[in-house]
Amino acid sequence: MNRIALQLLDVEGWRELSRRERWSPPSPDVVAAVRRIVAAVRVGGDTAVREWTRQLDGCDIATTRIAGSAIAAAWDSTSDALRTALSFTADRLRSFHDAQRETAPRGDAMARLVPQPLRRAACYVPGGRAAYPSTVLMSVIPAQVAGVPSIAVASPPDANGSVHPLVLAACHLLGVDEVHAMGGAQAIAALAYGTETVQQAAKIVGPGNAYVTLAKHEVSTSTGIDQLAGPSEIVVVASRGAEPELIAADLVSQLEHDPLAWALCLTDDAALARAVQTAFGSAAGGAARSGIIAEAAGRHAAVVVCESMHEALAESDAFAPEHLSLQGEAAESLSDSVTAAGAVYCGRWSPVSLGDYIAGPNHTLPTQGAARHRGPLSVLDFMRWPAVVRFDEATYRTLAPTACVLAEAEGLGAHETALRARLGAA
Repeated sequence: MNRIALQLLDVEGWRELSRRERWSPPSPDVVAAVRRIVAAVRVGGDTAVREWTRQLDGCDIATTRIAGSAIAAAWDSTSDALRTALSFTADRLRSFHDAQRETAPRGDAMARLVPQPLRRAACYVPGGRAAYPSTVLMSVIPAQVAGVPSIAVASPPDANGSVHPLVLAACHLLGVDEVHAMGGAQAIAALAYGTETVQQAAKIVGPGNAYVTLAKHEVSTSTGIDQLAGPSEIVVVASRGAEPELIAADLVSQLEHDPLAWALCLTDDAALARAVQTAFGSAAGGAARSGIIAEAAGRHAAVVVCESMHEALAESDAFAPEHLSLQGEAAESLSDSVTAAGAVYCGRWSPVSLGDYIAGPNHTLPTQGAARHRGPLSVLDFMRWPAVVRFDEATYRTLAPTACVLAEAEGLGAHETALRARLGAA
């Protein structure tokens, strides 16, 4: 078993690491490659998707859409235990997201916002290092609850040109019959612009690698996206009495996602910090993905000793992590004071790993500081709120003179003319 070290930093050292590493710009070569792929698919459609899939994924796929029989067969070949787990999780997630559904207009009969589901959503499910049926559940269920009538799933092809059977099984469970074996920037472009066989989506959701994220940015002027997802992040704010072995386990659990993942423990107890360091070395060295964990830990993992819990929380809020875990009585008492975190997990019985699967709130969370302005993926991400205005004459004659004053002040004479044309009417 390899011993993997966790850095011990003071607050200034931590701040410097965060400033230096967190918002580093993407490689110009990767940006150029993504733009080239996206432009090719926008013009070339299915032919370009096929060519880029052949080049990047090493398989030649004539038709990206997976046959319904293959989707059903994947469910049939899934073990009873896993089918039960997926079904139980789906029911729990659906119940949680049902509470978010909006059906009532906001406003009155003359001016209101009317909630409407998007016409079509695309859910990207990453592949590569692992299969993520949980991401199928987390992205498709809120879209279904919102009432989106057309939902497509895209996921990178395997060596046989299909999609991982666990992803297909989750799609079958949810009744999704449109699944495409395509990944990376070419998949995002196909979903954003449409091809001969892939219908354009109103919104694309789901995490992915740097190519996927940059492609979502590239197409975001043409279609909606949920967010620009970065590597997984966890911050543990821990006070005296917290259990170092549990803290270490939680840090390791998020580092196994990605060599660029972040894991931080902030504490005001120097003895606890040293204990977390020791426990981390044992937990990380014995993990199945120890190579990935070691690379991530060497870049973006640390335990930081702060002067107080107040300082620890302030540092967490400044970082605005994807996942925030509060462990220890004093730390847990701060839950209502958190101002920036994608999700907050309080106490030893609420680990982040439970939230990744079955806690209820969505596991698609803001990263790279976006928790300052948004929370988890939700039903509302799959809805639009168009305004509907229908005034009667009396109301118009009450409001229009004020609008005329404002139009004149802004120098928009045609606006004022359009308003006064109606004021002059009988």
